[in-house]
Amino acid sequence: MHDPGKIVLDLAVAVALGGDCLADVAVVRAQPEVFGPVASDPTVSRLVESLAADADEAVTAIRAARAAARARVWSHRSPVSAIGQVVVDLDATLVTAHSEKEQAAPTFKRGFGFHPMLAFVDHAGDDGSPGTGEPLAAMLRPGNANANNAADQITVLDAALGQLPEDTRSRVVVRGDAGSGVKAFLAHVHDLGLGFSVGMNIRGPIRDAIDALPKQAWRSAMDADGQPREGAQVAEVTRWLPETFTGWPPRTRIIIRRERPHPGAQLRITDIDGWRLTAFATNTTGWRLADLEVRHRLRARAEDRIRGLKDTGLTNLPLQSFAKNQIWQEIAQLAHELLTWTQTLAWHDQPARCWEPKRLRLRLLAVAGRVITTGRRRILRISQRWPWADLLTSGHQELAGYP
Repeated sequence: MHDPGKIVLDLAVAVALGGDCLADVAVVRAQPEVFGPVASDPTVSRLVESLAADADEAVTAIRAARAAARARVWSHRSPVSAIGQVVVDLDATLVTAHSEKEQAAPTFKRGFGFHPMLAFVDHAGDDGSPGTGEPLAAMLRPGNANANNAADQITVLDAALGQLPEDTRSRVVVRGDAGSGVKAFLAHVHDLGLGFSVGMNIRGPIRDAIDALPKQAWRSAMDADGQPREGAQVAEVTRWLPETFTGWPPRTRIIIRRERPHPGAQLRITDIDGWRLTAFATNTTGWRLADLEVRHRLRARAEDRIRGLKDTGLTNLPLQSFAKNQIWQEIAQLAHELLTWTQTLAWHDQPARCWEPKRLRLRLLAVAGRVITTGRRRILRISQRWPWADLLTSGHQELAGYP
């Protein structure tokens, strides 16, 4: 009686509304006039059991549906630059398990659970304005998995590229922290003809290059608005790298940022004369050093994307089986995408476009209303005193205008 795709969609809607387990689909089931007929809890459980029996095939099918939906949304209103770079952020996070779930393991932070590898596309318009971001791919891994595993990052990147519309893939720049600064991974990125901007550990040849760097090589760093950052400078050390710096892709550049630590911060062994040093590698040419540094520093947005994904189903993996939790992870990504796509289409020129899931639910989704039917029309009545009632009505009108 219930199409499996509709059940997966109902689960994603429940998670988008704030659910964190299969039973929360009851929130959707309680409003059939809005969501149509919704499967019972036993039917939902049986479907997840069936999908987990061949998790790889199920994940592939769900990802294909997500990619098709993304292409349709982006054809109406693309959240990325029409001609510029498309930034894909790679990062890993920890998901705590509070019981002995399959393949849960101790983590490097002395916790217990899982260590998924994630990829997000960063939203930014042609005017440079920030958006939210979308999860493209995720790989569920035990808690003791390494953050700098090149094979895992290659798998996630390839899956992420498969989620993007074809005309954007050649413009991708892969951005990551020091965990992505691995020769095998960057060689794969280079072979794909893509750009990269990844963190690097300051040791060995890079340390020697910094020691040989003349003082006049330092330039003022900029903030995201293009204004000089007080107490921050940037320099390129590529020409001072010793011959021992080998094995990296052609045209790899090493750029160093130094800044004064904030009050109370503890200095590290790599800090020199009170300066906090960080390094990153890129193969981008023709940009100013300050612009390259700003682009790389905006990698911090990935932390916002992870927080939003955890607010949309990934705080906890609720099922015992590893395969079932893989299915749940895909549903959580779809739930986050449903929110993001709604923001992109309905409020593209409103501050609500950048709201995180918690604020979106509080102000626009968890709103008291009444559905009435009269004259063969269905009407949603919302209190005029609700501060964001206008956003709801204008957003609905925007969505109704798309084919």
